[in-house]
Amino acid sequence: MASGGNQAAVSLLTNLAKAAFGLGAAATAVSASIYNVDGGQRAVIFDRFRGVLEETSGEGTHFLIPGLQKPYIFDIRTRPHTFASNSGTKDLQMVNLTLRLLSRPDVDKLPTIFKSLGTEYDEKVLPSIGNEVLKAVVAQFNADQLLTERPHVSALVRDSLVRRARDFNIVLDDVAITHLSYGVEFSNAVEKKQVAQQEAERSKFLVAKAEQERRAAVIRAEGESEAARLISEATAAVGTGILELRRIEGRQGDRRDALEVVQRHVHPAPEPDASRNARGRRRPVKSSIALSLYARFYMMV
Repeated sequence: MASGGNQAAVSLLTNLAKAAFGLGAAATAVSASIYNVDGGQRAVIFDRFRGVLEETSGEGTHFLIPGLQKPYIFDIRTRPHTFASNSGTKDLQMVNLTLRLLSRPDVDKLPTIFKSLGTEYDEKVLPSIGNEVLKAVVAQFNADQLLTERPHVSALVRDSLVRRARDFNIVLDDVAITHLSYGVEFSNAVEKKQVAQQEAERSKFLVAKAEQERRAAVIRAEGESEAARLISEATAAVGTGILELRRIEGRQGDRRDALEVVQRHVHPAPEPDASRNARGRRRPVKSSIALSLYARFYMMV
């Protein structure tokens, strides 16, 4: 009885081990026969007999033949790439440029990309064509034109890169020059040029200012000459009246007092009857016109 019980137990354990082994083998076979493709990805299948299959697998879980087929996953989302380039301009100046690209593979050409470039296609292609295009475009412009015509330069770089990337089945969604700088020697030369331009503008201003001052001095001298002539004529006509006018001007600076003096000499106090004409009107005093002219001129000055 005991011997029969032991044999039954051994047989049970053996059957359980076989079942576990079978389940494990089946699970391994199933696991090796399926693969998952996440969102934003595509799978290219390599078959040992037929090579790279032309059809790609989209998102989800897919089956394959274990040992004969192998999936290669491609990320088809737009990804950024940044690289720098040191390029020479048309006038032999060195310029440091930083270029940013947004790229993705052409989904319909994934098998071709895998055959020719592999899964790391972007790292193999973009830096080389980026430097090539940058050097070719920058060489068409002088150093200062890269700043003044930057939109035009960016457009040329973008069009050239899009065209070159298409040859490798790569789609560029955006191309931009994010940084541009010159060498130390050129930067110093530009700074000196700006200083020289500012000095030239300042010199032009000083020359214009001196010319205006010269014209003002000429006009002032002409006015003083005319004033001296009028004063001379008035002094010759009325004598000490002008001297009294100058004394009032120096003492008070009040032009109204000066005008009263002039009016007093133009219209003196009444004289005896002999100074009146037949109609009883006072005869005009000589040189009154000269003093009136001088008074008007003095008030304007």
